[in-house]
This record gives sequence, structure tokens and C-alpha cells, in this order.
Amino acid sequence: MLNFKKISWLFLISLIPTFSFSQIKDQVYRDHIQSVRLFPVGAEYDSQLDAPVVSISDSRPLMLYFDDIAYDPSLYTAKLIHCDANWEKSQLKDNDFLNAFNEFNVQDFDYSVNTRIPYIHYFFQVPKVTKSGNYVLKVFSDRNEDEVILTKRFMVYEELFAVGASIVPPSQTSQRKDGQQINVVVNYSKGEVMNPQNQVKVILRQNQRWDNAKYLQAPTFINESTKMMRFESFDGSNTFNAGNEFRFVDLRFMRATGMNVAAVDVQDDVIYATAKIDTPRPQESYSQYLDLNGQYIVYTNDRPGGDPEIESEYMLTTFRLAIPEQSTPIYLLGSMTSWGNSPEAKLTWNKDLKVYESTLLLKQGWYDYQYGVQENGVFETLPFEGAYFETENEYEVLVYFRALGSRYDQLVGYIYLHPNRRRL
Repeated sequence: MLNFKKISWLFLISLIPTFSFSQIKDQVYRDHIQSVRLFPVGAEYDSQLDAPVVSISDSRPLMLYFDDIAYDPSLYTAKLIHCDANWEKSQLKDNDFLNAFNEFNVQDFDYSVNTRIPYIHYFFQVPKVTKSGNYVLKVFSDRNEDEVILTKRFMVYEELFAVGASIVPPSQTSQRKDGQQINVVVNYSKGEVMNPQNQVKVILRQNQRWDNAKYLQAPTFINESTKMMRFESFDGSNTFNAGNEFRFVDLRFMRATGMNVAAVDVQDDVIYATAKIDTPRPQESYSQYLDLNGQYIVYTNDRPGGDPEIESEYMLTTFRLAIPEQSTPIYLLGSMTSWGNSPEAKLTWNKDLKVYESTLLLKQGWYDYQYGVQENGVFETLPFEGAYFETENEYEVLVYFRALGSRYDQLVGYIYLHPNRRRL
């Protein structure tokens, strides 16, 4: 059993890594900041699963949510950073994309209600911008931009180019059983495009991941008369490994064990949860079931009718994978570990139990995850999860355009593909 009083990393303020303007990623810089989410608010509660992408004319606000378990009200400030298609800071100045001074106080918060680990729940509405493209929301403390607590990416698009996309069987026969190919058509007649191959960039994303995103290079076909570009590659460059439906753990219950939860131990000052021991499944037959495509949702069934954001408990949750000790590091993947980027994503070997394990502090809810290894900066799940063409995934197509003489990349087209969408 873990000793809660010895888990000092939950409450100690860690040193902040150097914040540079190379490629800016989604990252949490402080251990006491938990459950960071950014999404367009919708009528349904499951809108928190949606990608942080909105139209420049969208009436839905983008909302940032995060908890501070240090439980000491702090002065947090938010700032927007406009980025190019490669997520590096663009040449735009603040007043080029904002009508207000680019420094916003994060002043809306609520205290948790009767929770064993007290926390302050912050929420912040992202201000409207006047330019499309990639943005990073940077939040820092004490009005010091070097004291960064988190960075979170989001995208704002304008419907300038007509974009079409579809999921088709892979062109390469060898990928038919485990791949999904995304074909894209772009009509750029509404833009002043002199050199479409250099001015237009197309990026494909699977399940809101960035590590395995596809940056499509040359189109397979260009029609100058109709201003049409086609990306229908025959070399597999626009084909994703379909993967498998995500594993999940149901932490909505405090005094009962949800699905795939082996045990819950409720103490006076902390709740421990242990997920059932997982095993590799690359050779198993495909099984269809509902999942969240790697995302998680905050919710509690212990206090019906209440506000899950401030009434959900935090639970120290241990995940275990039963495989022999490996020479290659193994990671826990999903939105809950920022797709392998958080320190807790890396599993450690338990020589007594002969399993790999990691313990995360998770707010009550439903969490999707998979296991993987890192190869050339990309997390591969095939050794542990298998891959099946039938797997239900969500895809996004992002089309960027840089006009001649422009200082930034416009996001001129966006497609969200969800065939046979199955959510809880």
C-alpha cells in the first residue's frame, strides 16, 4: 500500500523547465496542477471530449479548466501565443490577432466540496481572436511569464478553402488488415495561391494526438484550371495504424468498484484505487465496444445531481501491465498522461509483483488508455494492443495556407471525421 504522506511530489512545487519558443507543446509544468482540459463548451456534458478547435465565427467559447491541489489561491495569468503550422511562435504581434491587451487574469474559481484532497477548481474563457491559425494558451503565476504552470494548444479556423476527406481502405495491400487511409481533396480557388505545393500544408491527426500526426508532403494530383489538389497517396504516407479500441477504467464510484477496477480503498485523507492487471492483446480477436478514443471525462456517481467539477474526489490510481521485464521503456498513453509526455506516463518495473506499474492522481471519471513504446519520437501501441481496420477512431484534417508576403499561416480548412462514431 502506498503511503500518502510520503508522496511529496503531489504537493511540492517543482522546478520549472526552461520555456523556449521552439515548438510549443501541451505541457503541465507544476505537479500541483491537475486535470487540465481545454475544449469548446457545448450543450452536452461530453463536449469536454471534443478537440480544442473552433471556427473564427463560432459562438461556442473555448474554456480552460484545471485544478490546483496546493489549495492556496494564486494569481494566475493567461496569455495567447500565435504559432505557425509547425507550432513555433509566428511573426504576428499581439495586436495583430487580439483586440485586447494580451494578459488576462484567471480569476474564476471554486473550492472543492467535502473532498479528501482539497483543491481549487479554476476556469477561464479563452478570448476571441481575429486571425485563424494555431494558438497556445500559456498560464503563468505571479505575473511572471517565466513561472509557467501550463501550456495548452488550440486551433481557430476560417472556412476559406473547400476541403473534403474520407476514410478508405489503404492503397497498400499489406496495410489493409490494420490500417486506415485518409484521402483529402482541397479546392483553393478562393485564395491567391501561386505555388500550391509550397503555400498549402495539410496535416492529419488521429484521436487528438500530435506525436503521430501526418504532415502530407506533395499532393498526388493538382488541377490548375479547377484549383484542385488531391492527396491520395499510394505509398502509405496518409495511412494510420488503426490500433485497437482503448482500454478503460471507471473511477466514477468511490465506495464500489467500477469496470476494470480491482479495488478501492477509502481512507480518511486519501482514496486508493487499483486497476485490474492488464496483459498484452496483439493476437486477440477484434472486439467492438464503446470508448472515448483516448480521452477522459470527469464525473462522479457518488453525488448525483451535484457539480462533478468541484465534488469529484481525487484517487491515487495504480495501473499494472503483466509482461516480462523489457529493455525498452513502456508508457501509459492517453489524454490523462498527455499522450506519454507526463512524468507518470513512464511505467516502472515492480520486481516483487513482476509487473510494470505507474500511479497517477486522477479525478473521478472515466479514463481511456493504452500501452506503448517510443520509436523515433512516436509512441507505437502495436506490441501491446494490436491493430484492426475495424477500430473506430476520430480523425481531423487541418489545411494551412500562407499567402505571398504573409507573416503567418492561416488555418483555412478543417474537417472532423467520425464514421461509425461510438461514444459512451
